Amino acid sequence: MRHFCTYFDHHYLPRGLALYQSLRRHCPSFELWVLCMDRLSYDVLSQLGLSDVHLISLDDVEKGDEELLRAKQNRSMIEYYFTCTPSLPLYILHHYPEVEMITYLDSDLFFFDDPAPIYTEIADHSIAIIGHRFSPALRDLERTGIYNVGWLSFRRDERALACLRWWRDRCIEWCYDRCENDRFADQKYLDHWPGLFQGVVVLDHKGANLGPWNLANYRIHEDENGIWVDEQPLIFFHFHGLKQISAVLYDTNLTMAGVRPGASVRRGIYGRYIRTLLDATRQLSAMMPGGPSWGSMRDLPRSSSMPRPLVRRMRRLFPLCRDLVGGRFLPVFNGRVF
Repeated sequence: MRHFCTYFDHHYLPRGLALYQSLRRHCPSFELWVLCMDRLSYDVLSQLGLSDVHLISLDDVEKGDEELLRAKQNRSMIEYYFTCTPSLPLYILHHYPEVEMITYLDSDLFFFDDPAPIYTEIADHSIAIIGHRFSPALRDLERTGIYNVGWLSFRRDERALACLRWWRDRCIEWCYDRCENDRFADQKYLDHWPGLFQGVVVLDHKGANLGPWNLANYRIHEDENGIWVDEQPLIFFHFHGLKQISAVLYDTNLTMAGVRPGASVRRGIYGRYIRTLLDATRQLSAMMPGGPSWGSMRDLPRSSSMPRPLVRRMRRLFPLCRDLVGGRFLPVFNGRVF
């Protein structure tokens, strides 16, 4: 049995459902704890009654936690969400004694294969982290953290609990959406873990946490057995920064990485994810006033209109064609990516 946790609010519900559906498809036995960051997400997920999902309200996590509540008063919504990251696995380990190892997942992950090889790598280690593995053109982004808060595993032992408590204390002290004095949000703190704590393993599987920032490092190809990252199967992709910008147009966030995606990336990876998001959106539409939206976490609260600079640019034919050819924008019709 694999034990996972994640968090999101109603803006991210389609992504959360997509993550869940991908686990259902590729992880034979799992339980997923979802920290609902607002009441609407809790109510909608309660109505859906998803099997193998345990809901946690934000009130439950905050109850009696004066340090967390004080921190809530001096940071933005997204910064407070980041502040809560270490509190979630701690909460689960404290309240669910049957959980021997909890793995935190960012809610914009999507699984393409069984995560069993990752657990083989973890073996008997107490803590598992994963690197960004920035492509050479993006190495300067290491200022935001060598490691990524996308997949984090913590065993129920003193080494992992000490790490979680240390991380939580640091996030209570400082957790802002900017780089400052060798800190960035909840993420840059991970750089210190291999030196501070015993039992830390850095995951090496190329197909784990593939994302825009490292896609250029690998040859991505697809065959009848799945999608491959060089010689290893794609296990999960991190869809950081993916946005729907019109009814039929999606921003992949790949141009920032200097990546021109081939068919395996456009259709095999992004196409599959977008189709799952569209299915989730249709499922949620009848349950949510105005229907669900899905943008970047940093867009919250998200406007339903397109950003003005983007509107101006899309009014110019040449830049639009350039971005379509370059792979930044994906046109999608009837769930099919072109």
